[in-house]
This record gives sequence, C-alpha cells and structure tokens, in this order.
Amino acid sequence: MKMLLATMFFAVAAALSAQPVAGEAERLPGGRSALSVRISQYPRISADRRAFFCVNAPDAEKVQVDVGKVYDMAKDGDGVWTCSTEPLEPGFHYYFLIIDGVRVADPASESFFGCGMMASGIEIPYPEGDNRFKLSDVPHGDIRMKRYFSQTAHAWRRMFVYTPAGYDQSGEAYPVLYLLHGGGEDERGWSQQGLTDIIMDNLIARQEAVPMLVVMLDGNTSDFDSELFNDCIPFVERNFRVETGKDSRALAGLSMGGIQTLNACIARPECFSYIGVFSSGWWAQSRQGISQDTEKYYEKLKANKDVFNKGFKQFWFSMGGKEDIAYRNCQTMLERFDEIGIKYTYFEMPGGHTWPVWRESLYRFAPLLFRGE
Repeated sequence: MKMLLATMFFAVAAALSAQPVAGEAERLPGGRSALSVRISQYPRISADRRAFFCVNAPDAEKVQVDVGKVYDMAKDGDGVWTCSTEPLEPGFHYYFLIIDGVRVADPASESFFGCGMMASGIEIPYPEGDNRFKLSDVPHGDIRMKRYFSQTAHAWRRMFVYTPAGYDQSGEAYPVLYLLHGGGEDERGWSQQGLTDIIMDNLIARQEAVPMLVVMLDGNTSDFDSELFNDCIPFVERNFRVETGKDSRALAGLSMGGIQTLNACIARPECFSYIGVFSSGWWAQSRQGISQDTEKYYEKLKANKDVFNKGFKQFWFSMGGKEDIAYRNCQTMLERFDEIGIKYTYFEMPGGHTWPVWRESLYRFAPLLFRGE
C-alpha cells in the first residue's frame, strides 16, 4: 500500500511541478493535447503526430508510457522523465504511465474508463480538412443521462441518450439506434471516447443521416438480453418520442458489445432491422473461463436463412485490419455465414482494436439506417 501511495504521489507531482513556467510553453515541442488538463502543458503532439510526455518523479527508478506500445522515458538531472512516441494514428488513444511497474493514469491528462480501469486519453488531430469528428458550426443535439431501475439487475443503472437538434421542439417520433461499448468500458464510452454526438450532429446537418436517437447502454450485466428487451427498450419507449416498430430500431456494438449485438439480434430478429458489429465476432476457438455455445446461433441462422436475409436491411461488419485482435474471430464467423448463405456487408480499415476504427465505423454505419429501402 505504501508503494502504491508513493507511486500515485509521483504521478500527481508530475502534473503540479513538471510544467514549464510562463513564457516557456512556446519553446516546447508541438502543441498541447486537446485532452491535457487545464494546468498542464503535457502531453503534447507534434505536426507529424508524435506524442511527447513529461513526468516529474525524482525518486522513481523506471518510468514508461504505454500507448499501445511501451516507451521507456529518460530521466534528467532534476528527476524529470520525458519521451516521445512514433507517429500515432489520428483519433483517440488510451495510455498509461508505468512507474516502477505500477500502471497509473496520468494526472496531466483527462481520464476515461477503459481497459477495466481509469486510463488516460490522448487525442491525435485528424488531417486538416477532415471535419467529420470535429465540433462544427452546425445545429447540436444533446446527450442526456437517464437513470432507470433494472428489474434484471435489481439495481439502479443508467444510459446516455443522444437526441438530435430540434428534438424538444419537433413533436415528432424518431427511430432509435441502440449502441453498445466494449469490454472494460461502460455506458460512457460512446459519448466520451466515441464522440457520438459530434458524429451524428455533423452527419444530420449534411443530411447524410436521418435524425435519430442514439441510446448508449451499459453492457456490464449478467443477462444482457433481459436487460435490453425487458428494461432498456421499454424505458426508452416510455420516456422518449420514438417509433416502436422493427424497422425503426437498430442495434450495434463494438468488441464485447458486438457479440452482445449478435446474440440479441439472432435470438430476437423480429426486434431490429439494422445490425452493426464493429471489431467483433463469435469466438473461433474456446477460451478458458468463457462459456459459449455459438453453434446454436449458426443452427438458427441455417434454419431461418430467409427470415434473416429479408428481415435485416443491414447486417454490417467492420474490422480494424489484420492487427485487430478480433480479426480471426470475425473472419471465421463470416466464412460460416458464407457457407449458410447469410447476406452481410463488410468494411475494413487499418487501425486495430481502437477507437479511431470504431468512430469510423459509426460514421459509415449511421447513414445506412432508417432510409426506408
């Protein structure tokens, strides 16, 4: 415990005493990360998308930064550790400080729940002119936090709901996309790391997507299907002006949320017409400690092929290239789909199992929804 407290003290000291004095900021590399806390000049990002980190930890023996790849930091005579990374892909990335072997969030940057803990985040700017994921001068919707009592969990839970610009004034009913996060994350993921409201505002303003509600749920539950069908959907339909038919509902998720999406839509195909699965697929091989019975889903698809092919207006899959940790699972699953004759759409981009890939997936999936085809 003493070691942990000492480590946390080192990290806090980094935010308070490793910052340059007034007048020095202009001599630092690049510019501040958009997610640096207000008092911090670090992390910084250069024009070629390298990230620079700075930690004041004079008593530490080893300090590293893990931003998908682990970088060793170098210590100067004042006990300040620094390093820079290789160029990073545009978009959001989790990162951690590793101080004498202990992984901690960097107090110099905003923190996000990911990887099963509070992690730091860094936002690498998109290329000039790519405004798809940037706050723009367009009508803005809202993200509303709603608490509900779950009969499935016997506990209070919450969801975040995006309502498009003009929702309160229109009096209209809207279609709904139910959107799920990945493992080690929660209902905050899509609204914070995913920039759902910015993506949807920009798409709707350009008339590239129809106005819709996006309901971001907490998938951390022992019985997701019950939570979705018995608690979440009824709550949304009681408390928001939404259309309630199958053709007015979409379900999508990333990673763990993608598996939950698959399981729910195969079990209840009468509930959704649009399905999105990002960086996911049923396990290609059994994993220790994980119970799965995917054959029952393949058998249902095989026995009801026409029901699924006609009932799903979109059965849409995306992957972050071969470096995506779910790549083999997805490819094996889609090979089975091909054997059965299940129709689907597939999109792939480089980037791995990361938020830049999932933002792009939402950006491409949302315009396909509720078009009436």
